[in-house]
Amino acid sequence: MSDTEKRNHHKVIIIGSGPAGFTAALYTARANLNPIIFEGLQPGGQLTITTEVENYPGFEDGIMGPELMDIMRKQAQRFGAKSIYREITEVDFSKRPFVLKTYEDTYTADAIIIATGASAKLIGLESEKKFMGYGVSACATCDGFFFKNQRVLVVGGGDTAMEEANFLTKFASEVIIVHRREEFRASKIMLDRAMNNPKIKFLTNKVIFDVLGKEENGRKTMTGVILEDTKNYSKEELQADGLFIAIGHKPNTNLFKGILDMDETGYLKVKQGSTYTNIEGVFASGDVTDKVYRQAVTAAGMGCMAAIDAERWLGEFEHKVQMENAENK
Repeated sequence: MSDTEKRNHHKVIIIGSGPAGFTAALYTARANLNPIIFEGLQPGGQLTITTEVENYPGFEDGIMGPELMDIMRKQAQRFGAKSIYREITEVDFSKRPFVLKTYEDTYTADAIIIATGASAKLIGLESEKKFMGYGVSACATCDGFFFKNQRVLVVGGGDTAMEEANFLTKFASEVIIVHRREEFRASKIMLDRAMNNPKIKFLTNKVIFDVLGKEENGRKTMTGVILEDTKNYSKEELQADGLFIAIGHKPNTNLFKGILDMDETGYLKVKQGSTYTNIEGVFASGDVTDKVYRQAVTAAGMGCMAAIDAERWLGEFEHKVQMENAENK
């Protein structure tokens, strides 16, 4: 093994950051496994585009998403974890040690923890990006509290949209579901629940054409949207304080297609009650495998699970290698 190969070999490599990746790094670092975190294209994950986080335990007055991620990163680094701000472009899990490539280098690892997360599907408007975290959100559970007695819109026609809308009625004075068709993909029970909620109204055959807002003293605020009719393409302005995008999530798993078992949507499959994937020594944690909860605290919990699973597996793996070497002498 050359000096470069030795330098680029690690016991544990974590692909992805965010609460899952950083918690996995913290636990593996404290176990003296000297983990390397490849933080990828969005260091810190989805929480870096969340302005205020009020539901993460331990922060009584809330905390800004990017700040929380920076604290987690520094905590893991305090115990020896190292961050590399590069993207993994290719993996080979067919041989040991596992091989990972970036655009610049090749790395190897005995164990891999995948924490690449999932991305909310967005409409794709520049104005949507501009007001993300300032009225526009992709998570009602995270941000609904900030819209007490306000009018909010929910975009989508599936179970997620109905669930988000119903949840938002706990806070908002009025919730309007905007859907591009008249028919809904949502299950009958979820649709009925939304339709029977007096705070929820429906606007069908409409899409969000633009998000409106203002900027005063460096503070951005969403004020409404422009709706476009999908039949006659007419446009109308609608005042609203919030816009929740509920058109689904896409797990960031393209890198592992054809290599790791995943469901029809692309979420990685793990053995029940663990973070083990179908390949021994490869573990998955957080939103890349969790399509139900998708919260920072559950992602962190799974990061802890992956670290413990990896540590125990490495112990067994190294013992097995030692026994084989002893037998071959």
